[in-house]
Amino acid sequence: MERNGEVQEQMERPETLTDGERATIQNTWAKVYENKEAAGVAVLMRLFTSFPSAKQFFSQFRHVDDPEEMQASTQLRKHALRVMSALNTLVENVHDGEKTAAVLKLVAKSHAVKHNVEPGYFKILAGVILEVLVEAFPETFDTEAQGAWSKLMAVVYWHVTQVYAEIGWGSTNNTAE
Repeated sequence: MERNGEVQEQMERPETLTDGERATIQNTWAKVYENKEAAGVAVLMRLFTSFPSAKQFFSQFRHVDDPEEMQASTQLRKHALRVMSALNTLVENVHDGEKTAAVLKLVAKSHAVKHNVEPGYFKILAGVILEVLVEAFPETFDTEAQGAWSKLMAVVYWHVTQVYAEIGWGSTNNTAE
């Protein structure tokens, strides 16, 4: 239970997105989603090369060390498209807090219960997503867009940690401790 208290203590509800930030997120996303497969693959490749421990959750390429081989993986590409599709659903519904919460609950619960993914990986992934998008779309992701997306990622992580706490992750499921 101590772990749950720790997670709860650290996570204050993030600031609500303004209408302007929501519009910025939707406008910048359009360009990214036109290139969803390439962007998704770039995000996962950066995740796995910068944080190799993240590969442990993917049996298909857990032991693949060659980046080119991993990048060519059908499973990696499929998961990249799933990640981008989930982000697209969030962006399309960024004005609807209930829909956002419902989508994130499904994603978080699946990753916690079915895949045993530690919640910290969502925070890592959020940072990687921002990093890759800024690099890949520098003309689109200016300071204003980066701020809006950072707030969105904080909302995502907050919702995910709430779901993990609800299912008792820290008290029974966390194998990292």
